[in-house]
Amino acid sequence: MSTLAEPVEVASGYRAGRTLPLRVELVRQLKRRRTLVMGGILAALPFVLVAAFAIGGTPGGRNSQVTLMDTATASGANFAAVNLFVSAGFLLVVPVALFCGDTVASEASWSSLRYLLAAPVPRARLLWSKLVVGLSLSLGAMFLLPLVALAVGTAAYGWGPLELPTGGTIGSGTAAQRLLVVVAYIFVSQLVTAGLAFWLSTKTDAPLGAVGGAVGLTIVGNVLDAVTALGHWRDFLPAHWQFAWADAVQPHPEWSGMIQGTAVSVTYAIVLFALAFRGFARKDIVS
Repeated sequence: MSTLAEPVEVASGYRAGRTLPLRVELVRQLKRRRTLVMGGILAALPFVLVAAFAIGGTPGGRNSQVTLMDTATASGANFAAVNLFVSAGFLLVVPVALFCGDTVASEASWSSLRYLLAAPVPRARLLWSKLVVGLSLSLGAMFLLPLVALAVGTAAYGWGPLELPTGGTIGSGTAAQRLLVVVAYIFVSQLVTAGLAFWLSTKTDAPLGAVGGAVGLTIVGNVLDAVTALGHWRDFLPAHWQFAWADAVQPHPEWSGMIQGTAVSVTYAIVLFALAFRGFARKDIVS
């Protein structure tokens, strides 16, 4: 018997790298109802906050302590920063978990995953397309909220410098650049949630399980970070650094916290993405 492997016949014109183009996958995901609903929720938040301030009055310092929330109505830039502050801890976690956790598991729940692989789309190519589109939609969600908030805040409170709770201001141009840094850091800090959701999406046929599991584990991380008895062990929790972006909206920004947070988040994300690709390559696809 010959020990040589039999040559694999490939259809004429077939190129593995051209299967499941990113543009096609992006259009598919953009048209889904959950994408439109999530976008609508994020776009509606600034209007809800404007209405809340209109009903409840201008926020003010309590016990002589001024917080970022108390400066929300100072300018459009302040209003955009406050929207990021109130949503970074949980609301922005949801679209990341949704776009990265629903992507592969939904195909399995629809029983279309095996047909995609039979197309044939290589497994690594399928996961790569799903991951890139999921992260792209997550990044889009990160930018959608502050952009709408900046427009709504400017219309409601005017265009002006970013007033700091500690005193002083940051010019409008510099403030816009700082807000870009903030959005970029929040996205990087959410890569752990993206990795959890994507890994779980390759392990289950239930999209809700992947999304809910990622959100749940993120909440557990936040709870553990609140346990001060853990001491320096909290430095290894991504949640410990999620608000390090506040150092960027200071007269003299401090980058050390964001650098440490980025290192922790990227490390966890790389491991989780690697686990997803490794596990899916060996998985028996029956749905």
